[in-house]
Amino acid sequence: MRQSVMGVAICFLLVFVFPLCAQNEGYRDYATPQIRSGKLERPQHLRSYVIEGKLRLSLRDAVVLTLENNSEVRVRETQVESSKFSLLGAHGPFDPVLSSVDNINSTTSPPYTFLQGTGSSNVNFKSTTKSIQFNYSQMFESGTTFLGGFNTFINSSNSSFFLFNPYTASTLNFQLTQPLLRNGWFAANRAPLVIARRNLQQSRAAFVAEVNNNILQAVNQYWAVVQARGNLEVAQESMAAAESTYKRDKRALELGALPPLDIYRSESQVASRRVLVIQSEYALRQAEDALRLTIGADQDPYFQALDLDLTERPEPGDELRAIDAASALQTALTKRPEFEAAQAALARDETQIRLARNHLLPQLDLLALYASNGVGGRTGIDTIGQPLSSSWLNQMFGFGYPTYEAQLTLSLPLKNRAAKAEMGSALVSRRSDLYNQRYIREQVTLDVTNAVHQLEQAKLSVAAGKEALDLAQKTMAAEQRKYELGSGTIFFVLEAQTELASAQQSLLQSEVGYQMALASVDHATGELLEPYHVQIAELTH
Repeated sequence: MRQSVMGVAICFLLVFVFPLCAQNEGYRDYATPQIRSGKLERPQHLRSYVIEGKLRLSLRDAVVLTLENNSEVRVRETQVESSKFSLLGAHGPFDPVLSSVDNINSTTSPPYTFLQGTGSSNVNFKSTTKSIQFNYSQMFESGTTFLGGFNTFINSSNSSFFLFNPYTASTLNFQLTQPLLRNGWFAANRAPLVIARRNLQQSRAAFVAEVNNNILQAVNQYWAVVQARGNLEVAQESMAAAESTYKRDKRALELGALPPLDIYRSESQVASRRVLVIQSEYALRQAEDALRLTIGADQDPYFQALDLDLTERPEPGDELRAIDAASALQTALTKRPEFEAAQAALARDETQIRLARNHLLPQLDLLALYASNGVGGRTGIDTIGQPLSSSWLNQMFGFGYPTYEAQLTLSLPLKNRAAKAEMGSALVSRRSDLYNQRYIREQVTLDVTNAVHQLEQAKLSVAAGKEALDLAQKTMAAEQRKYELGSGTIFFVLEAQTELASAQQSLLQSEVGYQMALASVDHATGELLEPYHVQIAELTH
């Protein structure tokens, strides 16, 4: 008898448990090795850029390293991962559940009626019951709940009135429950899944929008290092010119060709320009440290100690880029990830409204049950004294002793304030997201307009800077020539040197500003993301 029960139990395991375990393997599709690890990986791919003891980077290299190693990017990436697990959790109500109960109960009591079959008031009534239950339940996206169960009871006692002693009573039942109004059919039950998918879509789009900002930050920091290095070179050249002038004046003073008081002017210029060199050196260090932080080089002492060798030059090409504001705005409206996030939020709101409307309905459930019964035992005696035997297993699977049940349950909430509050919150959320979508459009329009104006200003600044540098170089050459011929003074030479250095720095600033303005236009239109789709796709897999 026990072997028969175990055989039925094994059938349940083969039919229900193994598919359940196979579904649980999907967890590994969500929990990547990086998520399961309790440690952070070291900066990736930095060693590939170490050349001749320096970290040699192009602009693209700096952006790729930012996407791979930047801690801020990685923190925001975890928000996408959390949304993935929220989507996994939204499938929870549809997960099958297998439960089992194995129970044994033994009772000894004095008899209190002849029907207990002990035959005497001096003989105690003894009964032992063993029960085994297996139940499988699952809800489907249609709202239908299926419950399949196998129950068996094995009873033995000292009663003489049982046909079989011990006897086994078993039931195989199947039950379906279908909500007809509230929580009925596909729309209501799929709503949490749809909401979770929209949240994941919104989370990914919001992450890409933040990545767009991080790329612009990396680009600006790259050009900031280029500008700081150029300013240092200009300051060093200016100091070298001042030192050369000072040496010449000092020699003239020794020969008596220069009044003693005139030497202080050139000596003062050397000192002040040395201060500018020191300031430029520290400004360069600060800019480089900021770039190292962005690309993740500060996470390893070895890479943090390396000098940066940036290969990009700020000088624009012969033809400066022209941008049409209207075309740029149309591009932004199709490529900026903020719009995708806003659309996902509105789609989620509509689903929440439909779900809240469903929760306002009455509860009307239809239940249908079918069960097959079987009773059996090893020995028994009929009314004429002949031995009896019966197989509960054959009876149960022969389906000759069925049970049918149908039930209709109606529940009418008198106030249902929770559902009304849910509906109100969903409506408010939709209105808020509508305003947010309009605000995003206004902000993107402003971003594009400002970026285009900034680019036009940068183009004019580059042209003016080149002209100013050309005039400063000519003035410097003229003043130096006049001074050598004795018709000029050291004051005008030193002033021309200062103006030349200022013109060089202004041109450098204009050229770097032009490069940053280009990046701002691409950021405003969403095209800054285009070259890095592969890296971003790996982050939002």
